[in-house]
Amino acid sequence: MTTQSIEFSAADGYPLRGTLWRPAAEPSALVLIHPATAVPERLYAGFARYLTERGFAALTYNYRGIDASRPARLNRLRARMRDWVDLDVEAATAWARRAFAGVPLLAVGHSVGGHAIGLSAGSRHLRAAVMVASHAGSTRLIAHAAERLKVRLILRVLGPLTSTLLGYVPGRRLGLGEDLPAGVFREWSGWTTLPRYFFDDPTLGAAERFAKQRLPILALGFDDDPWANPVAIDLLVSYLTHAAVERRQIDPRATGSGPVGHMGFFRSRPGAVLWPGVADWLAQALDRPRDADRAPSSTPAGNRA
Repeated sequence: MTTQSIEFSAADGYPLRGTLWRPAAEPSALVLIHPATAVPERLYAGFARYLTERGFAALTYNYRGIDASRPARLNRLRARMRDWVDLDVEAATAWARRAFAGVPLLAVGHSVGGHAIGLSAGSRHLRAAVMVASHAGSTRLIAHAAERLKVRLILRVLGPLTSTLLGYVPGRRLGLGEDLPAGVFREWSGWTTLPRYFFDDPTLGAAERFAKQRLPILALGFDDDPWANPVAIDLLVSYLTHAAVERRQIDPRATGSGPVGHMGFFRSRPGAVLWPGVADWLAQALDRPRDADRAPSSTPAGNRA
């Protein structure tokens, strides 16, 4: 396995930085790993390394404003969350198509990275994709009152206040992860107030975008995730009306993976239990037809694992 630092530009010229992970032999496919909100690419390093052991190449990268793709003055960056999808994810997909011409493309999207699979026009180039803990992020869908109150305090009070004072949101201090561009935070925060999250934003056209996707998709949820609960995940995937969606709802206690929550799938201890099943699914997807209507086996409750 080898790694290579890479840089590629979005359509608006913004430079994005990431890492290419190559297996020892020719890869069976390239897996694009689309990160979650305020999460740097280093979280995905262990998973990318594991994929190379399974014969895949992988691309990890940072959205604009995050980690290695952060400008010197974050408070001067003008960006919205949709730019991560429409510019950054599209740029990563375009780079992969150029660098790995003729090699099948797959994707694994974490939280908002899974949203990108449904929203991105570039998903038409994917053979299949996995959504990990991707959900409709309306705060009213958070089941536990204390967690719902905490999230609303950050998204509706502390985040807006600090973004006004600093010109960006200090995500590290607020427990969000990396610092966030103010415009990204504002759009995200606004979507969380809507009953159906960004599907209720008429300027985004999310329902129409999701309905255009016709690829096989595996949507994973975990019982100990306080945000991406089954109701929120099922609302999101219900808009994938022409994709072959397989839902798996996983009980970490039953699998013996240890706690997973919203972030743990990509950590090594849970990964030792959970990664093989996803890699198997991706490998099998290469042997299946890409274009298919929604799978009859997809049910709102998903498949228990």
